[in-house]
Amino acid sequence: FAVNAFVDVIKQFGGTEYDYTLRESQTSRIIDDVARLKSEIGILYMNKKNEEVISKLLKKNDLVFTELFTAKPHVFISNTNPLASKAKIALDDLNGFPYLTYEQGEYNSFYFSEEPLPNIDHKLNIKVSDRATLFNLLIGLNGYTVCSGVIDSGLNGSSIIARPLELDDFMRIGTVTHKNVVLSRYAHAYLEALKKYI
Repeated sequence: FAVNAFVDVIKQFGGTEYDYTLRESQTSRIIDDVARLKSEIGILYMNKKNEEVISKLLKKNDLVFTELFTAKPHVFISNTNPLASKAKIALDDLNGFPYLTYEQGEYNSFYFSEEPLPNIDHKLNIKVSDRATLFNLLIGLNGYTVCSGVIDSGLNGSSIIARPLELDDFMRIGTVTHKNVVLSRYAHAYLEALKKYI
């Protein structure tokens, strides 16, 4: 949804020349970029495990989290994964499949983890730095990752699918902005575009 909204803004303002930046980054860097005014808007999620730490860091940096939506955890898998035929996936179903997560760097990666499962013992773990690599490994290795379940087959194709994960947790997905900064018209357009995809 974040990329879809970005595409909409570029199409809206387009022109013959432009210079935008869309970063997919570690949670701590998203917060740092908005705090240092390198980015007007960041998108991240909070859950039971990371909410307290992230909320303190946002407050310390004069940042505001605005919830876009709450989602139950889902699993992204390849449409050829043996689990693809299941309507819901239990944690035990995932045994034997590689668990793919995003690198979080050195800044206390446990609390900044993008996925709600780091306290579960995974035998097969792969950390990646970008979505394209993650998707390729989901397909190539029958891996999985835990996410909000929001995926656009128009942008990502039909090879990656989402299935609900039987897990008592939530993901509050939202935007991060600086409370002392007036957003540009492009940022406002982006926020409006985000609402179309949630």
